[in-house]
Order: sequence, then structure tokens, then C-alpha cells
Amino acid sequence: MTGSGSSDRTYGTTLDGLGGGVPRSAWISAVAAMVVVVVASNVLVQYPVTAVIGGLDLADLLTWGAFSYPAAFLVTDLTNRRFGVVVARRVIYVGFLLAVVLSMAFATPRIAVASASAFLVGQLLDVTVFDRLRRAVRWWKAPFVGSLLGSATDTTVFFSLAFAAAFGFLGVGDAFPGETAPLLGLFAGEAPRWVSWAIADFTVKLGFAGLFLVPYRLLMNVLWPLPVPVATA
Repeated sequence: MTGSGSSDRTYGTTLDGLGGGVPRSAWISAVAAMVVVVVASNVLVQYPVTAVIGGLDLADLLTWGAFSYPAAFLVTDLTNRRFGVVVARRVIYVGFLLAVVLSMAFATPRIAVASASAFLVGQLLDVTVFDRLRRAVRWWKAPFVGSLLGSATDTTVFFSLAFAAAFGFLGVGDAFPGETAPLLGLFAGEAPRWVSWAIADFTVKLGFAGLFLVPYRLLMNVLWPLPVPVATA
């Protein structure tokens, strides 16, 4: 097939209408999964992991949100792989709008703004990188590199907006993240707790970027199998 219409087709799925030819059940599932992940992360990021391992206080390193948010990249990558970049972006936009509304009810306004901004920038970067690498010979390259760069961006934007004093105009937050403590709980130098949280958060996301390659590999041809290409004259 030739002509401009070919750019609106990805793996045999036409992108007409809001859903872009996507089955309604798949569309709703992708958006719902995205909203659940973002809202849960907005709540959990306000709670440090209160545990001590070998004298290391994890409250100086991690919040529970670090363990839930990486699932958003798995949802985006699976949607992107099956339905293409246009539909993946639509899922992000819809999930973004719904998550903002719901987050206002479960988190402080500053956390909600920071989360929404980080989500939008990080996820859109992931989608763009994935789309550029989707035809790479190695199947894991697109989801891993996309998640890696998206996570780095998401972490930087979120923790800066949510806790840095420079963005205090977004709203007054809990004083605990801004209190100084040994960097990563290991070094003599001190820094605001949120800096250690950001470093540890990205480390966890990096681990999940690799870990989620397993469900990605298992689901990419099971959950939404690619249609058989149809030869055209």
C-alpha cells in the first residue's frame, strides 16, 4: 500500500477515531491500568519505606512509590508495540487527564502537579524512543532503552517539582523530604532526603526496566498478538 494512509497504520491496525481501531476492551484496560498505577504512586510516594537493613535506614532512600510507578512503562510499551505510537500517546493523554483529577483527591496539590508533569514528559519520551527502536533486531532494546530514558526524566522532573525548595511556589509540602541527612544514608556528605530518594528511586526503576522485560516478552505475543501481515499489490 502506498500513499499518506500508510503512515496511519501500524501492524495492520488502522488509526481512525479516538480509539484508532483499537478494540474497546483493550483501550479501556490500557487507560485503567495507567490511571491505577499513577494514582497509587501519587499516594505511595508520600510514604518512606520504614525499614532498616544492616544499619541502613531505608527511609532516607526510598518511598513505596518507587515500586509501583515502573509498571506505567510496561503498559505504555505493550500498547505502543501492538497499536503504535499514535494510540500509545492517546492512552497517555487520557490516562494523564484522569490521573490528574483522581490524584487531587488522594494527594496534595503539589504532589499531583509534580506527578502529572513527570508522567507526561517521561511517558511521551518513552513512547518516542520505543517507536524509534521498535524495529531493532534485539526485541528488548526498545522497551529497555525507552523505559530507562523515560524513568530518568520522570525521576528528575517529579522529585524536583515535588520537593525542591526552588519550586516551593507550587505548594507547601511535608518538611521531612527537605531535611538534610547523609547522602544515600552511606556517605559523610549530607543532602536533602529527597535527593537520596531520587537517586534510589531511579536505581529501583532501572532494576524494574530490566525485570519487566520478562512480562513484556511473555505478554507481547499473548495479550495482544500481532495480526498476520496481509500482502497487497
